[in-house]
Amino acid sequence: MRLVTYERAQGVQRCGALIEAGQAVLDLGHAAQIALGGDTAAFGSVQALIEAGPAVWEAARNLIARAPAEAVLARQDVRLRAPIQPPIQMRDCSCFELHLRQSFAAARRLRAMRTQDPEATLKAMSTRADDRVIDTFNRQPIYYKCNRFATIGADDDVVWPAYSQALDFELEFGCYIGKRAKDVPKEKAREHIFGYTIFNDISARDAQAVEMGGMLGPAKGKDFDTANVMGPCLVTVDELPDPYQLTMVARVNGQEWGRGNTSTMRWTFEDVIAHVSRSETLYPGEFLGSGTVGNGCGLEQLRTLKPGDVVELEVEGIGVLRTRITKP
Repeated sequence: MRLVTYERAQGVQRCGALIEAGQAVLDLGHAAQIALGGDTAAFGSVQALIEAGPAVWEAARNLIARAPAEAVLARQDVRLRAPIQPPIQMRDCSCFELHLRQSFAAARRLRAMRTQDPEATLKAMSTRADDRVIDTFNRQPIYYKCNRFATIGADDDVVWPAYSQALDFELEFGCYIGKRAKDVPKEKAREHIFGYTIFNDISARDAQAVEMGGMLGPAKGKDFDTANVMGPCLVTVDELPDPYQLTMVARVNGQEWGRGNTSTMRWTFEDVIAHVSRSETLYPGEFLGSGTVGNGCGLEQLRTLKPGDVVELEVEGIGVLRTRITKP
């Protein structure tokens, strides 16, 4: 299934599924009323559908196969929100070592470029702090909790935060938890994944550079309205049997800026679930981001966005998440 949350009337969210190669949306609640009658609350939202469990998931697949015409809408007639908006919880992990190494190197070069002799300054710079992060990264999964209320979808614009002069995208994908997970061993963690989506972790690089010295992780570098872009759909696990062989591509205004592959993840989602669920319950609908794939942001190439740019993040098997950057 390729599940979506969509709107026709402003503020009224509905649960749907992309059909007809993404050119149409099936309203699952309406389809359930037509085909099943009775109580259709489980089809009222993607969150409700996940919480309802496997029997309802199978019923949703049957509705999609039937797709009653009265419940089908043209894609251009609806507004796609994030698959769950807002998600009940968000954690963004760091699973790609190449991104860390290249971002640290780029940040050092940016600092050196502000000196009279950039090359000499760069050679003299210590990498000890960066090396400590890499060492920690290789010992265990690391993550931070995001502002879930800053989540937007495929048909929403990113609004440039007023305090930043250096905005960047980050090419990620992520998974949604399908059933409660606590103290889950890695070999059973896949059973707790419901599906996957694309995640654009918009970052204010100048604010992030200042605050990271505080050793508490990103704050205003990541937390501003419209910073978490997710979509265009939630692809269920049965449609992506191997999520660790997917090509990931980032384009800005149609030009490719970088690409990578999920096969380069140092930590899989199974690793992350096993780690996070130690003495802590994960609930249906929670989101775990992969962190940025290597070559998956502008910082790694010393490039930043500008107002009016259109960012396209593509993950094989999921689709393309297209976002426009606007500035008031």
